[in-house]
Amino acid sequence: MTTAPLTHLVTGGAGFIGSHLTDALLAQGHTVVVLDDLSTGDRANIAHAWPDPRLRFVRGSVLDARLVDELTARCDRVTHLAAATGVRHTAEQPLRSFTTTVRGTEHVVGAAHRHGRPLLLASTGEIYGKNGAGPVAETANRILGPTTVARWAYPTAKAVDELFALGHHREYGLPVTVARLFATAGPRQSPAYGTVVPRLAAQAVAGQPLTVHGDGTQRRCFAHVADVVDALLRLLGHPGANGEVFNVGSAEETTIGDLAGIVVERAGSPSPLRFIPYEEVYGGAGSGFEEPDRRIPDTRKLRELTGWEPRRGLVDIVDAALLDAGGAFPGPAAPALFPPAAQVRA
Repeated sequence: MTTAPLTHLVTGGAGFIGSHLTDALLAQGHTVVVLDDLSTGDRANIAHAWPDPRLRFVRGSVLDARLVDELTARCDRVTHLAAATGVRHTAEQPLRSFTTTVRGTEHVVGAAHRHGRPLLLASTGEIYGKNGAGPVAETANRILGPTTVARWAYPTAKAVDELFALGHHREYGLPVTVARLFATAGPRQSPAYGTVVPRLAAQAVAGQPLTVHGDGTQRRCFAHVADVVDALLRLLGHPGANGEVFNVGSAEETTIGDLAGIVVERAGSPSPLRFIPYEEVYGGAGSGFEEPDRRIPDTRKLRELTGWEPRRGLVDIVDAALLDAGGAFPGPAAPALFPPAAQVRA
């Protein structure tokens, strides 16, 4: 939203979404301090920006309260993206996932409060749980499974994050905006953490069977990471976003089975589909595993405030994933997501 050069702290800034946000902020002329422990992020995601003197990378964790406080004091705004990622990881290590997510957010929110820094908190569409009754608005009820099922640790932790941040807004006046990110895909997304699009793309390029978890009828909406970052940029510093929660995601719906078919078609791959029960995918953590049949965001609130609309579709996402996996496809070469900073500053 703001155009004056600022210093932004981006936690998780070497990760999938964080690295693209870092690119975009640098392209707008801002200085960016990236805090990332590289547990799921990768230096390679921001290596192209190393020559830019406005980028500072700090390898460290949001669990280090002193470090978070020190970096926050030196920045004008904070965007908190660092968290345990991937359903697979959080289902297999629920305690670590919950602790990392909640305690890290406690440190970031506390530092933002002490130094009076506006905070953009990245949350998740997972927070709605099993509520699959059509497009869900920000005020929709959350329907979660029992605490005995590890799969629900992550959305529970993110709900605690939101309550903690919004509580600081209500009680202390901390400028806070919450962005609930629904399924996001695109360049730099790793298949290592249970993310479906890069996994299917890598399998198609390698000529392996495409593994579909469950029966493939579950419906999801995938947003391109460039569109998601565009939404975050519009919310950053917007006066109408203070103290508010916004869904961010695409309304283009597909079944996971159909998604796999699109990947095969775009890759020109002979790979067959293989359907795997959740119990086989997640082992013991998959016992009683639950997934909503449908998850689609209602983004009217975001659109009405900022004018945001997603500009890329599912085919664009699949093509980007195939390029990342080293494949070829019938579409044109993907352009740069954000123009180089030098062009913007000229």
